[in-house]
Amino acid sequence: MAKKVVIVESPAKARTIEHYLGKDYTVLASVGHIVDLPSKGLNVDVDNGFKPTYAVINGKEGVVAKLKGAARSAEEVYLASDPDREGEAIAWHINEQIKGLSPHIYRVQFNEITESGVQQGIANPSGINMNRVDAQSARRILDRLVGYKVSQLLWKPLKFGLSAGRVQSVAVRLICEREEEIEKFVSQEWWSITANFDLFSGAQKKGSIQTVLDKYNKKKVELKSSADADKVIKALEGAEYTISQVEKKNVKSSPPPAFTTARLQQDAIKRLGFTAASAMKTAQELYEGVKLGAEGLTGLITYMRTDSVRISDEAAKEAAGYIKKVYGDRYIGGKAKPPKKSGKTPSIQDAHEAIRPTSILRTPEKVAKFLTPNQNKLYELIWKRFTASRMAEAVYEQTTVIIESRKYEFRASGRVMVFPGFTAVYKESEEEEEKLLINVDEKDTVQLANFDKAQHFTQPPPHFTEAGLVKALEQQGIGRPSTYAAIINTIIARKYVEKDKKQIIPTELGRIVNSLLVANFSRIFDLKFTATMEEGLDKVEEGSEKSIELLNEFYKSFSEELNAASKKFLTELKAGKECPKCGRELIIKYGRNGAFTGCSGYPECDFTADFTRNESGGIEIVERNDRTGLRCEKCGAELAIKIGKFGEMLACTAYPNCKNAKNFVRTSNGGIRVIEAGETLGKCPACEKGDMALKSGKRGMFAACTTYPDCKYTAGIIIDEEGNISLEKLPTPKELGKCEKCGSQMVIRRTFRGPFAACSAYPKCRNTKSLKSLNKNGEKIGAEKRVSKKKGAAKAAAKSLNVKKVVGRGAKKAVKKVKSAAR
Repeated sequence: MAKKVVIVESPAKARTIEHYLGKDYTVLASVGHIVDLPSKGLNVDVDNGFKPTYAVINGKEGVVAKLKGAARSAEEVYLASDPDREGEAIAWHINEQIKGLSPHIYRVQFNEITESGVQQGIANPSGINMNRVDAQSARRILDRLVGYKVSQLLWKPLKFGLSAGRVQSVAVRLICEREEEIEKFVSQEWWSITANFDLFSGAQKKGSIQTVLDKYNKKKVELKSSADADKVIKALEGAEYTISQVEKKNVKSSPPPAFTTARLQQDAIKRLGFTAASAMKTAQELYEGVKLGAEGLTGLITYMRTDSVRISDEAAKEAAGYIKKVYGDRYIGGKAKPPKKSGKTPSIQDAHEAIRPTSILRTPEKVAKFLTPNQNKLYELIWKRFTASRMAEAVYEQTTVIIESRKYEFRASGRVMVFPGFTAVYKESEEEEEKLLINVDEKDTVQLANFDKAQHFTQPPPHFTEAGLVKALEQQGIGRPSTYAAIINTIIARKYVEKDKKQIIPTELGRIVNSLLVANFSRIFDLKFTATMEEGLDKVEEGSEKSIELLNEFYKSFSEELNAASKKFLTELKAGKECPKCGRELIIKYGRNGAFTGCSGYPECDFTADFTRNESGGIEIVERNDRTGLRCEKCGAELAIKIGKFGEMLACTAYPNCKNAKNFVRTSNGGIRVIEAGETLGKCPACEKGDMALKSGKRGMFAACTTYPDCKYTAGIIIDEEGNISLEKLPTPKELGKCEKCGSQMVIRRTFRGPFAACSAYPKCRNTKSLKSLNKNGEKIGAEKRVSKKKGAAKAAAKSLNVKKVVGRGAKKAVKKVKSAAR
């Protein structure tokens, strides 16, 4: 082991760094966190200053042992995990494990994984930033307190295993509230009028111009119906029109800043079709290093988890030189426009630079052949955005024309590019620029050619896409940009939301969970309160607030709502419908088969029904056609279709007094075919003595010989569309024959993969056969026959003696024999 050891999280990052540091260093990977709060139990001592109890993660014992062994033999250990809160926590946990094993343990940070970036990081070691560690630890404790204590309250009314994450639940709330907003939206009709004019200079026609009705008597025109539009057109009958204003001016468009984490995710989703998770995964790969031919492993971008748009002086200087060389002096810019600020956005952390290429000289064209398609797309996006951020403003000539008549104003506007500036590399919007095709002068005259009126309707807000949700989370200050991908993946995995094409839609389970959480924890899952907690974590990282103060503040509000919810957890979600059986109000419930409505008067009234939601989000009861007209042979009551653990079944309506239940299938004509145990299906094909009778087992219905245990033959059943039942066609024991290994009878066995032939002497003999490998005579195609086929192919391939690799033991032997004979 080398005297100097560097510890990072990722094996890929370890390989790149080891490439730069050389033989004197050993670079090891912790593969993420090595310790965490154990999954079972709260593991936070609330009464003792919220002290967490950490333990080595299951499966990481070997990693910890390896790190300890390396530390014992090293003179210097460099903890080089990522330069953010989570990376700082990883470094601290590793330090706690190896403390005292090496005389010198340092914390180093790499903003970029390049030779200069790594050497600079090693040359400037520091101690662990405990403010960052405290901020990350506080976040983990907050998440555990909410997740552990609130989730359990959901299990009884809904189902076991549901989870209520502190931040994820607020994301679900955003999605549910957007869905409700869409459902409640009432579309409003409105109309527009387009006027097309012929343009004249003197008596000569210059061309035509299209305008839109804008104002009347200097006020915006609102046309709410076709009649309103017709009224305006009639008022302008025979009118003369004049050009009252032609305004031309140059306007400038500033370049966008280099990417932050949140904006990178949004643009990767919208422009490249990535998900938030795939964007971050690909960015991590570019940061950790890619092999660039002779240049070797090289980090292509700076650290990808940042809220800053700051650029280092060295990078800015290199960019200016590149832009001057490729585009010219005029294209060199100053500062990019700052990102738009929102009152709800947390303060920007300036710990890192913006996301940029480690060298602008590594153009997308130069590195494309070394990258995967996704890496290439994302690198090109980052490179172009950074290059554009260092370029000059784009300049447009904007023209506005106003044509008046009888106090009505018609407007036309457009712009033509004068100087492309940064748009020569990167455009923020792919929309085509509007252009005026002719030169208009105030002395020109116009004549009306025609009016066009058009009907429009106001549109509801769109469903969230991943990009839209990331933007909303950022604007509201919910979570951190580095956690957005994990938030989205988590709420999809928990089935609280689902993706319909690119839209994120709440599931019924998600809506129910959200309603319960908001009803019982109105403050904890409030958007502003969650954003305030994020700002508090930022302050802990900055050192302006202690983590214990933040946790105490949170727990004061949390414990009040938790105590109230524990005493009376509000579980009734009103459906807005009356029970058709007793007239009481229906409520929404959730069972093992999903959401349904039930009577609030249960158990006095046992009415239940499925439901759907209409366009406005209201509940529509789905009437169950569960009556069959069949009578229970035990008590005479009607049999009805019920949904059980294994699907539909016939059950007595006198339950629980009568618990009779039967299997059934639906026939093609809509009828019901009852399947009862004991029904016979002809003679047993094995013994030809007993009959094959229907039986009910844990995997459903099957047929077995009535002479059991003398004959143990069983078979699956096949039910056609008409409800006719026949036996599954499988080899009989006579056709299967004896086991060639022990001489016992071969029989049919089944697993979830289907039937197969096995020795009846199992477990003493474990011989098995695939039914597909049996020939018409019931014989298994043995190894010799299969090998002989391979030999034929091998001989043909080996004639030229150029065979490099032949798959299969028999084929390899055949090739050797052919080669030997050829010699």
